[in-house]
Amino acid sequence: MPVVSRLPEPVRSLLVKYHEQVKFLIVGGTCFGITTVINYVLKLTVLPDKPVTALTIATVLATVVSYVWNREWSFATRGGRQRRYEATLFFLVSALGVVVNDIPLWISRYVLELQVPVVSQVTQEVADFVSGLIVGTLLAMAFRLWAFRKFVFPHADARPARRERVLAGATAAEDEAV
Repeated sequence: MPVVSRLPEPVRSLLVKYHEQVKFLIVGGTCFGITTVINYVLKLTVLPDKPVTALTIATVLATVVSYVWNREWSFATRGGRQRRYEATLFFLVSALGVVVNDIPLWISRYVLELQVPVVSQVTQEVADFVSGLIVGTLLAMAFRLWAFRKFVFPHADARPARRERVLAGATAAEDEAV
């Protein structure tokens, strides 16, 4: 029995109505975790003086994971394009999303000069986290949700057979067999 059916009716109705957005947020939240871990591993090891580069690399790596999960789960019933064009558009939109994500961190570091020696190490790290990982991610997320639905996966119910299997709770392995 799916978890959603166990929830109270008002919550269940909202989740069903906004299922794509909820799934997109779950994928995004998971990729946010991946981005955060990779970003800090890079910043604390090989790229301590290159915070924008570290964030860019982390975001690009998480984007690869995001494509697979968004394609196969968040937007499972959407489509309308050949897979190679869809993938190209996804990564093009995601590249623009990386730029949107980096802009607040770049402004924080190089315009507002929230970096050592102008501010303390703690202030620099808090500013990096808030500007790059919070503000940048929120801006990029809003942009990506809009652009994915508009350009990458433009047609709702383009894969109706897939929709029925998803709603019935079919596993990915069962879905691939069909």
